[in-house]
Amino acid sequence: MKNIRHFTIILFIIFFQPLYFSQIPGMINYNQEDGLNCAVTYCMVQDDDGFIWIGSDNGFFRFDGVEFKNYNAKQGLKNIEVLSVLPLKNKIFIIPFLNNIAYLEKGVIYNTNTDPELRKIKTGAGGFDAFYNKKRDESFIFNTTDFSRIYKYKNDKVQSIPLYFNSPKDQLRLINFDINSQELILRDNNNKIFSYNILTKKEQIFNIDTDKEEWPIQMEKNILISVNKKGNRIFLYRLEANTFRKIHTIELKKENNVHSIYIDDDERLLVGLNSGGILFFNQPISNFSPSKKPYLFLQDYVINDILIDTDKNMWFSSRDNGLFFISQKFFANYINYFSDIKNTANITSIAANSNSVFLGYNISKAAIYSPNKKYTEFVLDHSQKNEHRAIYANNKTVLFGQTQRVSQMDLSSFKSFAPKTLQIFNIKNIVPYLNNEVLICNNSNLSRYNFQSKQIVGTLFNERCYTALPYQTDSLFVGTFKDLYKVNAKNKQKKLFLEGYYFTDLKKLKDNLYAGATNLHGIVIFNNHKILQQITQADGLATNQIKKIDLEKPNILWASTNTGLIRIELTKNKPKINLFTQTDGLPSDKVAGCVIKKDTLYIGTSNGLGILSIKELLTQQKFINKKVIINSVIMGAREYFDITKNLITETPHNDIIFNLSFPDFTSQGKITYRYKMEGLNDNWNISNSSEIIYNSLPPGKYIFKVFGLGHGGKQSYTYSSVPIEIKPRFWQTWWFKVLAALLMILPIVFLINISLQKQRDKKLKKIIHEKKIAELELQAIKAQINPHFIYNCLNSIQFLLYKKDYKETENYLDIFSQMIRKTLHYSEKTFMSVKEETEYLSLYLNMEKLRLKDQLEYTITISESVNPEWQIPSLLVQPFVENAIKHGIPSLKDRKGKIDIYFDYSDSTLSIAIEDNGVGIQNKQETLAKNNSFGVKLSQKRIDTFKQLFDTNVVLEINSLSEKTHGTQIKLYISPYENKNTGLHH
Repeated sequence: MKNIRHFTIILFIIFFQPLYFSQIPGMINYNQEDGLNCAVTYCMVQDDDGFIWIGSDNGFFRFDGVEFKNYNAKQGLKNIEVLSVLPLKNKIFIIPFLNNIAYLEKGVIYNTNTDPELRKIKTGAGGFDAFYNKKRDESFIFNTTDFSRIYKYKNDKVQSIPLYFNSPKDQLRLINFDINSQELILRDNNNKIFSYNILTKKEQIFNIDTDKEEWPIQMEKNILISVNKKGNRIFLYRLEANTFRKIHTIELKKENNVHSIYIDDDERLLVGLNSGGILFFNQPISNFSPSKKPYLFLQDYVINDILIDTDKNMWFSSRDNGLFFISQKFFANYINYFSDIKNTANITSIAANSNSVFLGYNISKAAIYSPNKKYTEFVLDHSQKNEHRAIYANNKTVLFGQTQRVSQMDLSSFKSFAPKTLQIFNIKNIVPYLNNEVLICNNSNLSRYNFQSKQIVGTLFNERCYTALPYQTDSLFVGTFKDLYKVNAKNKQKKLFLEGYYFTDLKKLKDNLYAGATNLHGIVIFNNHKILQQITQADGLATNQIKKIDLEKPNILWASTNTGLIRIELTKNKPKINLFTQTDGLPSDKVAGCVIKKDTLYIGTSNGLGILSIKELLTQQKFINKKVIINSVIMGAREYFDITKNLITETPHNDIIFNLSFPDFTSQGKITYRYKMEGLNDNWNISNSSEIIYNSLPPGKYIFKVFGLGHGGKQSYTYSSVPIEIKPRFWQTWWFKVLAALLMILPIVFLINISLQKQRDKKLKKIIHEKKIAELELQAIKAQINPHFIYNCLNSIQFLLYKKDYKETENYLDIFSQMIRKTLHYSEKTFMSVKEETEYLSLYLNMEKLRLKDQLEYTITISESVNPEWQIPSLLVQPFVENAIKHGIPSLKDRKGKIDIYFDYSDSTLSIAIEDNGVGIQNKQETLAKNNSFGVKLSQKRIDTFKQLFDTNVVLEINSLSEKTHGTQIKLYISPYENKNTGLHH
């Protein structure tokens, strides 16, 4: 019972007929013309940065999607037949055919001559394998036919680990190695399968029922793959507990035999054949159906290795034809939608009815694709290869407009014919018109064709036209090579509407709103009167050359171009624009048109039909989930590979080159870079070169930032950056510049100083001269004051003698003699103290009081805020007191004369007030100068001279007192100032 149950779970696929593809459209072949200068490519592997590493018969290559960088004997390889490449943390291990292991680190290859540790690894001439544990940063290398030992490489050291088996070591073959548990799975010549743990040295035998003709060759995950000796039968086992249970048997055609096998992440099987090609089983092993046919492609090439990269793109290395690449999105769409179509021709026109999609190719071939994925091809004209320009279809009839003919097909019978009435050459477009009628645009006119009667029923426009659109009853737009006209269908009158636009397609969005595709000016939105909006590259279109537009909704357009398919959503402000290209799953960027059925897009391209979901397109990432790799930085003559360290240079080594890569393989080499040097300027630049060069960068600290731009303008999700510092040479430092500037400025300053000194000396001489004159003038004034005062006193004495008042005359003479001495003493001094001034004034007023008897009283008051030792100009106050007595007091008859003198200090100013109760002055603007007071005039001159000589600011005010108090007030304001030369204080 056990054997019977085991037999029932085996599924046979006997002599299946695979779906045949030579080379799938959209598949890229990289060979010597692209820089892959080798005959045979072996293994392929992808590192953490996204680079693809390829072993070959000419060393090994690194591919970043744009450039193949070759490493061979010139770079230090002792053996250029590289069978395996193993990316480690900071190294790329190279395992060649013979015992000459090497590694690449920071752009330098180290071999057994330059790194003695590598000599410990003996791989011989047999097969080998290498494994890397990323978490532990350790790798294992061993010969697959010599299991006496295994080599562990860690921390730049090689450790040889001996292996101990119960079976003869020369009869063992490696099936798998678990890098985490460090457990080997091997088989011997008797197909016994067992595991061996390197750490515990323990063996474990697995239960498996294999045929003697089977050879277990490899294990992927928990699936064991075995082939028969002829290589045309594949056996699949699943490991469950300690038993390998057979789940499938796949029998190939007799002429086929297995060369290599790969199981992807979805447990789908890819089989490389020795006879050429890849068999792809588009179903998981766990849910395998024998009735589902596999796909056979690349059957003209022997495939050595298969790689599915991190983006699930497929890579195939071949024996003599380089590498083949196909993107995951395109491959998935191609396999899912075209299981029975050889979709290789160039579609130039596409249309649809409610049931099917109709395709017109660049030859006389056409096709119908129905929802049940039934694809029917047919040739319309065997004698000529006419290109399709337009297709019209309803549920009964299809019109195929080719360059030199229009073919009509009855969908009920699938019979096609060319109506004799359609003697029209060079078709441009076919446009729906009335019931059972279309408009045919051609190189000579615009014709109405009734496809039911198969007759031309009239001509509406007698010029070459490219497109037309009925917009009202008996009215239509007609586009020529350069203009758009309004044409009346009844009287055939035309009126120029829009000039200078080559319209290639017209669509009605809603009532009185239309969209036009143009050949040079993008998309034009207009109504019956004028252009409302023009959408161009400035708004985000990839190109201004639009072939056709199709409507998803009244506000959503799909534009077909030679650079991809563009979706435009019209909004109140700026339109939302999305570009879709090969990177999004289109068979080609060259799009002739599309058909929209609910959520599905049927896209006609130069590589056949693409079928995509609108929802899936719109939910795709807007950015590329990759960063730019800064491979190295060249500063001067030195190249730096480790950009994590501070990159510092100085003049003259300030020419900087950044070597970049952006490994977005779906862009198929159409890579550009958006970059700036922060600290130099804030402008972003675009370059399609992987070398960004800055010449003669000035000293400073910079940060180089760069985004990668893939095909269609998609940007990397973030920028890559590297800091750069350019140190100045000593002549570029700030202190040197300051010193140089000083050395240049000092002679100029010296010359200017000499010139200024000469001017100052000249001015000083002038000032000294002017002061000398002022001093002489002051002395002259003083000389005038003394005689004036003496003259006044003698007059008083004469007056007393005249009255024969000899006693008073004697007293007066006594005081007069004191006054004369003090006057002569103070007249020689420039300044005197407040105390001395008040004593002098008291002496003078006492003398005048004797003369006037009881007619005069006086008071002298000094505020507490006044320092009696403060210096003021000498003999400044007495002339004003004298003037008050002379002009204010004698004429009084009703009251006694009174003089009040106040010394006060406020607001940083010394004030001296002299008040009398005399007759006063007539007008507040009057001055004592008008009263002919010689003493006051001399005092005013002294004030002006003091200002000039000593910068002493003295202000004179003369005010009339009120009518009640009568009299005059004289105020002197002396601003506070200290003259160091004179000791003057205010």
